[in-house]
Amino acid sequence: MLPTPHRSGTGPRKALVALLGALLPLLAALALAASPATARERAVPAATLTEVTGFGANPSNLRMYVYAPGNVTAHPAVVVAVHWCGGSASAMYSGTEWASLADRYGFVVVYPSVTRASKCFDVSSPQALRRGGGSDPVGIRSMVDWATRTYAADTGRVFVTGNSSGAMMTNVLLGDYPDVFAAGAAFSGVPFGCFATTDGSEWNSACAGGTVSHTPQEWGDLVRAAYPGYTGPRPRMQLWHGTADDTLRYPNFGEGIKQWTNVLGVSQTPAATDTPASGWTRTRYGATGDRAPVEAISLQGVGHNLYGPGMASRALTFFGLDGGTTTPQPPAGACAVTAGVSAWSTGLTASVTVTNTGTTALNGWKLGFTLPAGQTITNGWNATFSPNSGVVTATNAAYNATLAPGASVTIGYQATHTGDSAAPAAYSLNGSACTVGP
Repeated sequence: MLPTPHRSGTGPRKALVALLGALLPLLAALALAASPATARERAVPAATLTEVTGFGANPSNLRMYVYAPGNVTAHPAVVVAVHWCGGSASAMYSGTEWASLADRYGFVVVYPSVTRASKCFDVSSPQALRRGGGSDPVGIRSMVDWATRTYAADTGRVFVTGNSSGAMMTNVLLGDYPDVFAAGAAFSGVPFGCFATTDGSEWNSACAGGTVSHTPQEWGDLVRAAYPGYTGPRPRMQLWHGTADDTLRYPNFGEGIKQWTNVLGVSQTPAATDTPASGWTRTRYGATGDRAPVEAISLQGVGHNLYGPGMASRALTFFGLDGGTTTPQPPAGACAVTAGVSAWSTGLTASVTVTNTGTTALNGWKLGFTLPAGQTITNGWNATFSPNSGVVTATNAAYNATLAPGASVTIGYQATHTGDSAAPAAYSLNGSACTVGP
């Protein structure tokens, strides 16, 4: 009996193996090509402030919010924008220009937000003042890692900026994570380690009062001790401070210059000094250009809430994120402001008269001011007010955009309040501090 014929599977099996061998590299290549877009789809909606959860190690229970414009660039930069005491991510988002600048230049903004009762960042505990110490800086580092992974961001272009408590955190982050951040811009802050406490207190009266002073070497050593053994490049620093700051006193500005010039190994003698706006004195250390190792801007007669329109653009130039050109600023000019308030139990109306005391006409103006805590604008006239609380910018109407030398314009608003019905203490017109009269 002849044996039953048996068909060999060798031929089809070889063909299948060959086919898979050809397809697998193709599928892998397609997956790699699609991964950035897929990651972005899983990220946050474009042009919307969105909370992100589960972003990584977060020992102090911070909240993370992200703003990604619709035109995020390939391998974008990341800017961390840190709020002030009593603030929040949403207040930092609505009260500063970082989101609108992101729309223009295509970078991603991360807004950390404090959940502890004080709404102040931890810049004083031993844990905060060392790399990986287990406090707020660890959570913020996790946020940066999430953003760089999700958007395939350029890890060489990660920056941090903040106001008040956020400015102090800017100093802390540059000390703790010099390998993460390329530069920082601190508005009304104190040097790294100045606010240090050992009793659990969040407040250091001696530092706030401007009575803590060290040699440049001592200040630099505090920064270097945050990451012992680190020998890599250090981030550049831009410092802003008002001479009339009564919350974090002006001597902290000089101490900060001492610290960061020492950390970056440059002379304390300015390489350049100029006046970019009326009442401003800018000094640059280690170089004369827009990206000097240290840049310091002193604002004559300006208090703690100094952040005003156009300042973020100047920080952006320092970061190098504006394409290498200076973002056009509104024309600066001298100004005087008188303000009156009529208040009742839970509300008020305010009338603000602005006078151009300069010698040139202003063709377009923005008046910046900070409302006292608890005040919220409900309507206004003769200007557009945005946002309605916190750091506010009043922008001219079409019919009063031109303000000739010696001319005045009166604007006003109605607001609710929770007890403090005072007028703002300081104003700036097109970035220049105004004289405030009765």
